[in-house]
Amino acid sequence: MQIYVNNLRLEVEDTGERDRPAVLLIAGMSMQLIVWPDAMLKQLHQAGFRVVRFDNRDNGLSEFMDHLGTPNMLWFMLQQKLGLQTRLPYSIQDMTHDALGVMDHLQLQQAHLVGVSMGGMIAQRLCVTAPERVFSLTSIMSTSSARGLPGPTPAMRRVLMTPPAQPGSAAARAHGLRFVKALAGPGFVHPEGSQEQLVDDSLKRSNRPAGSYRQILAAMADRERWRLLPRITAPTLVIHGTADPLIPYACAQDTAARIPGAKLFGIEGMGHDFPPAAVEQLTGRLLPFLQAHTPL
Repeated sequence: MQIYVNNLRLEVEDTGERDRPAVLLIAGMSMQLIVWPDAMLKQLHQAGFRVVRFDNRDNGLSEFMDHLGTPNMLWFMLQQKLGLQTRLPYSIQDMTHDALGVMDHLQLQQAHLVGVSMGGMIAQRLCVTAPERVFSLTSIMSTSSARGLPGPTPAMRRVLMTPPAQPGSAAARAHGLRFVKALAGPGFVHPEGSQEQLVDDSLKRSNRPAGSYRQILAAMADRERWRLLPRITAPTLVIHGTADPLIPYACAQDTAARIPGAKLFGIEGMGHDFPPAAVEQLTGRLLPFLQAHTPL
C-alpha cells in the first residue's frame, strides 16, 4: 500500500495485526522490500509478530527524488577527502524520520527494529532519535561508520564503481547479477537460479539507479553516527557475516563494542546477502532475541 510520510509517497507492506508486537524491517541501500527472505518473514509471522516492511525513499515503489539531481560520486569523495562541506540531496537522519513516519502512520507506538546494511544505520539513528518507540534493535550487515574501519574489498569496490547500464537493457540485468554475486560469501551456496530470480524480480519491480547514488551519498556522508551509539539504550543484537565483502566483519565488532550491552553474532562464511542456510542461522538467533525483549 502507498502512504504519505514527510511529504513523500512510500510503499509499505504490513501484516496488519494490531494486537501483535511489531517488527519494522528497514532495507538497505539499493535494496527493495522484497530483499527480505520469505522464510524469515514467515517465521516472524508464525512466531506471533506483526511484520512491517517498506521501500525507502528513492527506491522500489516509493517516491523518487529525481528533482534533486544525480550526484557526482568522484567529486563527493574528493570533497570528503579534503574535508570540504558537502551538500547532500538528503541524509540518513532524513530517512530515519521516514521510518518513524511509517510507525506513526500505522499507529505503532513501539516496534522491534531490524535493519540491514544502510537500514541498520537508519535503525541505529532511530534508537537515538526516539528511544521510547523501540523495543529492541537488530543491526544486520551494518556499521558504525567510525573512522578507520575497513571498506569494501578491491573486487567489490570495482563492481561498485562500474556505471549502471540503461534501465531495461540486457546490460542492466548483467550488471545487477554481477553485483549480487559479488556480495555473496564463500561459506554458503545459493539455490540454482535464485540470484537470477532476485535480480529479475527487482528490475521488473523498479530500476532507478540515480536513486541508489543518492542513497550511497547519504550513507557515505553519515560519518559521525558512531558518536551516538553509546546513547542507545535498547537491547541490541548485531548480526554479520564473517566474509562480508562490502562491509567487513570488523565493522560489526566495532558497532557491538560501542552500543552498551550489545550482543554480536557472526555467521561464518556469510557475505552481504541472504542465502537460505545463513537465513536459518540468522532467524535462529533473531527470534529468541525478539521474544526475550517483547513486553508481556
